[in-house]
Amino acid sequence: MATVEHEAALLTAEEFAKRPDSGTAEELVRGRVVMSPPPNRLHGYVCGRVVYFLSRYLEDHPIGRAFGNDAAIVTRRGPDTVRGADAAYYSFDRLPADADLVPYGPEVPELVFEVLSPSDRWSRAVAKAGEYLDAGVLAVVVLDPDGRTAHVFEADRPPVALGPDDVLRLERILPGFEVVVGKLFG
Repeated sequence: MATVEHEAALLTAEEFAKRPDSGTAEELVRGRVVMSPPPNRLHGYVCGRVVYFLSRYLEDHPIGRAFGNDAAIVTRRGPDTVRGADAAYYSFDRLPADADLVPYGPEVPELVFEVLSPSDRWSRAVAKAGEYLDAGVLAVVVLDPDGRTAHVFEADRPPVALGPDDVLRLERILPGFEVVVGKLFG
């Protein structure tokens, strides 16, 4: 997705959280506000499908929570970076069931999903996956609606590319979770 940086002064994650809602997609990247054009409907649909499958799994396996809609994750401090994950999973070990869901807590999820928009560059998606992994996320799944593919990135394993007929399994994070990749796209 093409982005535009704004503001001269560097912001902290806490200052960024207090800003009024601009009505556009924003992330904080190394202290600077970066605005992105709103994603298309397909992007929103795929994000909804991901949260649906995660939530359905978690109904039967109450081990954590699924988040969607650009769930804020602090990936770096000094200068701060706050990313809006398309979908994320936090176990109750990382984010207890009774935890206050403050805007930008210190916890990072075990799992992040990013859905490519038509204007996204693959190199940027790979860099963002690396940023999540460096912050402590265990796995990042990048979904490409055009190719109907999923790419799984983990810190200690080579990336795995899955086609629409392949089964996405995240056994180390969500034991027993399985979904055919094509179903994530409807």
